[in-house]
Amino acid sequence: MRFLGVGDTCDLGSLYLRLAAEGHEVRVFIGEPLCRGTLAGMIDHTDDWRRDLPWIREAGVDGIILFEGVSDGAGAQQDALREDGFHVIGGSAFGDRLENDRFYAQGVLRDLGLPIARMEAFDRPEQSAAFIAENPGRYVLKFNGGPEFGAADNYVGRMRDGRDVQAMVEAKFRQLAEERISFVLMEHISGIEMGVGAYFDGQRFLTPACLDWEHKAFFPGDLGELTGEMGTVATYERSSTFFAATLARMEPLLRTHRYCGYINLNTIVNERGIWPLEFTCRFGYPGFAVLEPLQATPWSALFKAMTTGSQVAFETRPGFCVGVVMTTRPFPYVRSHVPEPVGLPIMFDGDMSRHDRSNLHFGEMALSGDQLVTAGYHGWTMVVTGAGATIVEAQAEVYELAGRVLIPNLRYRNDIGAKLVASDFAAVETLGLLD
Repeated sequence: MRFLGVGDTCDLGSLYLRLAAEGHEVRVFIGEPLCRGTLAGMIDHTDDWRRDLPWIREAGVDGIILFEGVSDGAGAQQDALREDGFHVIGGSAFGDRLENDRFYAQGVLRDLGLPIARMEAFDRPEQSAAFIAENPGRYVLKFNGGPEFGAADNYVGRMRDGRDVQAMVEAKFRQLAEERISFVLMEHISGIEMGVGAYFDGQRFLTPACLDWEHKAFFPGDLGELTGEMGTVATYERSSTFFAATLARMEPLLRTHRYCGYINLNTIVNERGIWPLEFTCRFGYPGFAVLEPLQATPWSALFKAMTTGSQVAFETRPGFCVGVVMTTRPFPYVRSHVPEPVGLPIMFDGDMSRHDRSNLHFGEMALSGDQLVTAGYHGWTMVVTGAGATIVEAQAEVYELAGRVLIPNLRYRNDIGAKLVASDFAAVETLGLLD
């Protein structure tokens, strides 16, 4: 088969390497200049993905384009390519809007009968100041748009009168005085953060769906900046009840808009119900890597099933997977904001078995001669995974392997899944949200 990856930052690096290892032809386009060293010497790069479209078309049903992002009209490009007869996996223009326009997405969820937290949209700080003065409370601040706003720009308010949130809004406007900014304030909902995701083939969801528990804060104990994600616990087991109550309701809309790819809905759950927060309408990072050990169906077979509509289900493994994001500077920021050299050596302590290597998901790295080195834009160096019948078994495997990854100044959280084991998973069961 032939695969053409299209993105700005090569977020799916590990996936491309897996496809190449299966014997498929893979070419990758990386739009961000600071990321073009990622996977250098490890995978074929192309400097113009449109020029490679005939190469994909020649492969017929065995030619697939993989889109990574939801910015710069990526969804509209995908829709146009599908109209032209190409097999494309990623999302759609509708998916881009769901992820980037949070206020719109909440309206969609409300219309599907899901309870939503109060949300208000603004484009000036004086508007939010007036709203908070009239409606004091805890809020979550989120900015609309694409990659120009990272996860660290979001802020979960702690003060009951909302003054800290307003201060964050005003600080961001001072930093970006000449730019137009759209943002939302969402009512803070206490509970357990929990996600549900599934693959959609343009007509229907493939089963099973997955359940996941993300860890977004930079430091153990949920301290520090909000990052894209520092680690995740995931499973395909006992998911149908939660899926039916949430993401499955999106099927008619996704079919209408010809969505094709992975989609995830993040929520807060508590004794009052399931409160949807936001969509991820693309492959999640590190989500795709965390799911891989639980997917018995290879990526190539899964993708072909999605583009041909030939299967309604795919094969998964029981149990849990724990994924840990291994980061180097400038993470959680980017090199265009915080200059930081790349090229740090990446080494491994002891012999790596085939099983060990399958749990190493290479991200922003490259080959320099015979030496693996850091590369890229964010410091998303790799994801390490571990799987087991229980969360505790998966934790033991992932942290034994993570301890053998040697990179100067390496940072990662050592508590992924700890709170889930201690209390949260039992609470989710008590709420009756699992099969």
